[in-house]
Amino acid sequence: MMSREDYIHKQSVFVFALDGERISLSNDNLIVTSPSGNTKMKTSCYRISSLSIIGSMTITTPMIKAASRFGFPIVLMGSNFHAYDTIGYRVEGNTALRRLQYEYDSMDIARVIVSNKIMNQAATLRRQTERDRVATEAAERLDKFQQDALSWDGDISGLMGIEGTASRLYFKGNFNTTNWNGRKPKIKPDYINSTLDIGYTLLFNMIDSMLNLYGFDTYVGVYHREFYMRKSLTCDLMEPFRPVIDWTVRKAINLGQCKPDHFNVVNGRFLLDIRHNKDYVSFLMKPLIDMREDIFVYIQSYYRFFMGRKTYSECPVYRMWK
Repeated sequence: MMSREDYIHKQSVFVFALDGERISLSNDNLIVTSPSGNTKMKTSCYRISSLSIIGSMTITTPMIKAASRFGFPIVLMGSNFHAYDTIGYRVEGNTALRRLQYEYDSMDIARVIVSNKIMNQAATLRRQTERDRVATEAAERLDKFQQDALSWDGDISGLMGIEGTASRLYFKGNFNTTNWNGRKPKIKPDYINSTLDIGYTLLFNMIDSMLNLYGFDTYVGVYHREFYMRKSLTCDLMEPFRPVIDWTVRKAINLGQCKPDHFNVVNGRFLLDIRHNKDYVSFLMKPLIDMREDIFVYIQSYYRFFMGRKTYSECPVYRMWK
């Protein structure tokens, strides 16, 4: 399995097929060219952690073989950044791990994950240079919700209720300088919700790729229960990191990088104009790239924790904004 030292020297590569970019292989190097044939990027396959292709493109069998040989997944994404398939490298046959996953039946880890997420939400609100009353009060109330989640002894729906109430307070405080009308996943009723969805998708793909390095069944969660074709474990382990996307979107709005006129409104849904795809991937991926070593260590620690059948008090916790 990949070590931390190996991973930190790798990079995530994005190819925008919608803009006519193409990929090719030459002497164990991946080359990205523009529609005019100019080389936009050349990197060794040894340095790739994942290859994401946005839009439609023909992929050759040598490319798929290279992904398997050099150990990186190829993530296929639509123009809305939704990942509809992943091909190439993944660890298979870790039956000991999957047996533990299928046998696990407790809420201990779920409580830690939700508590960890709320802790990072409160820390994110406290990053604001000039906090208003809403943000200040929300951060203080989130501290209590964090403890409530950690000590919860009811069913999963009650824990989800704590998370939902905390998130409503948090989002109102995080986007206190905008006309925030609530978090509405997938509906995309405004440009903020749509941008959050894009950022969460990029985070999801990063977490999913790392989980596949260890051979997890990503459809078997510990908080998000099994649902047809939903990668519940990936949804679980991205929770503590979501606030970095929230903060990045807030920052991008303040800097003018994220604007309503970058989006087309179709049937009431705000959809990013493809002309701005690269810009949005750039500012949303930057913090994820900056913290990718931390994310890798978190997933590695979770694997060791789970395989070691350790007590929930030893479950890894990620503290954002250290």
